Amino acid sequence: MPTTSGFAQQDLASLREELLRAGLDNWQAGELITSFLAARGFGVSAREARKVAGRIESASCSLDCMRHELGQLALPM
Repeated sequence: MPTTSGFAQQDLASLREELLRAGLDNWQAGELITSFLAARGFGVSAREARKVAGRIESASCSLDCMRHELGQLALPM
């Protein structure tokens, strides 16, 4: 079973970079987060992913903050 603590720093940094520079709206950012988690074996609520995207983008979330947010969001499959 995958664990959210196992997210590689580089993967989180890449996701953060994409979220911050791509100019995505919350819907698109939520889809990006959903894809990120699904590729790592997690399920996710699309609605909750959009909320997390807003928190990550608006708070200039650190990588540790992102790990926490994604950990709260990720549903083990």
